Amino acid sequence: MAQYFSLQTTLNSLHIADADQPKPGKLDMTFTLAVIGRPNVGKSTLFNRLVGRRLAIVDDTPGVTRDRREGEGVISDLKFNIFDTAGLEDIIGDSIESRMRQQTEHAVGDADVVLLLIDGRAGVTPTDSHFANWLRTQNIPIILGVNKCEGRQSEAGILEAYSLGIGEPIAISAEHGLGIDELYDALLQFHESALAEAARAPDLAQDDDEVFVDSGEEDDDDVIAAQPLQLAIVGRPNAGKSTLVNRLLGEERMLTGPEAGITRDAIATPWEWEGRKIKLVDTAGLRKQARVQEKLEYLAVNDTFRAIKYAQVVVLVLDADQTLEKQDLTIARKVVEEGRALIIAINKWDAVKHRNETMEKITDRLQTSLQQIRGVRVVTMSALTGRGVDKLLPTVFEVFDLWNTRVSTGALNRWLSRMLESHPPPMGSHGKRLSVRYATQAKTRPPTFYLFSSTAVKLPESYLRYLANGIREDFGLDGIPLRIVTRSGKNPYAKSGR
Repeated sequence: MAQYFSLQTTLNSLHIADADQPKPGKLDMTFTLAVIGRPNVGKSTLFNRLVGRRLAIVDDTPGVTRDRREGEGVISDLKFNIFDTAGLEDIIGDSIESRMRQQTEHAVGDADVVLLLIDGRAGVTPTDSHFANWLRTQNIPIILGVNKCEGRQSEAGILEAYSLGIGEPIAISAEHGLGIDELYDALLQFHESALAEAARAPDLAQDDDEVFVDSGEEDDDDVIAAQPLQLAIVGRPNAGKSTLVNRLLGEERMLTGPEAGITRDAIATPWEWEGRKIKLVDTAGLRKQARVQEKLEYLAVNDTFRAIKYAQVVVLVLDADQTLEKQDLTIARKVVEEGRALIIAINKWDAVKHRNETMEKITDRLQTSLQQIRGVRVVTMSALTGRGVDKLLPTVFEVFDLWNTRVSTGALNRWLSRMLESHPPPMGSHGKRLSVRYATQAKTRPPTFYLFSSTAVKLPESYLRYLANGIREDFGLDGIPLRIVTRSGKNPYAKSGR
């Protein structure tokens, strides 16, 4: 693992704030910038610098980025939407590279301006020339950037860039932050143009802003409802995660195919379902840890774990032909350990012949191997055909609401009295029966309960499971993680030792 620590140190050395959580508030996005170019010219490094966070995986290996990644770019007072794209290659057919190119072309179609990035050390290549010619046919403004210009080795490449015939190149070092001021000047006109267009529709802009205004008078439920739900889609490779995301979005937003491990980055896409805002995150497939050897896969796995950590609801996608293998249960336990709400989506259900028998096996396996979240929701579907997918989002919000449940202290302690009377705590090592004085819910997301005792001796795990099962059954909290923490209460009449 030493190699991985070294790798992490290298990544952290980038002049980028490593903030995993989205920054609060809403930026006034004015235009959309798509960063495109050959593989390994530094697109993701520039993307990370402009968004101010290490969102995209960066490595010297060409072709790391495969899906379009979207972020909120900021240069001084200039705020804009930005796409990081897959490396462009002059390949046609049904290969991964060809499908990556198609995704990039879609990003160009959705952008207001394109930044064509080339490698200043390598100079202009035939591939650079090919795509420069292609961009001229797209009727979209083009900015030419020459990256890796932190040394004298790039001087020849900057001069060669003029031969592309798409304007004066901007010398950039994405790694060191050089040339960002010049990029600001080049983007300013698009910012001003977008502001002028927005000014012609002031009512719409005002309404949009009002949705995100926090007056400080809203209660917690209102705040939660106004914020996007963080929904992560996880699972083993080739389970159908990206296909499901595309089905939900109604477009081919994520790269899919028969090859395992296509998705590498955790790609977040803003979305809305029946008036509810959602941040939908597609993730890389998780294999057994012993099989994760390549550096890129290690980074992808870390990206997925980070997506789980900051998700609110996690959908674990299973292949109906290979349901609930050991790795599936490992992923589910990881989700529960992080306290996230879990839903199991069994994909490719249309190919299952003996459905009742298969569902019985799945239910039995969940009850025996995932007892800590008894009653976890299971949705059967086919992401490819769309059958059953309509059941997923209602289940997501049902589980999300349970995850935010708060039980009043009065109701909780009346329940606790009944539980203690029905099944008193066991005897402690000191020969006296352990006592529980009262309980309270400390927080939600997940529901966390404190049990206060007059003794410092902790209640055994078996008794805590008894109480947890009682909470689930009596307060309808099946299928979500919950936590019970024991605390010792001090006797105010005890001697102080003076």
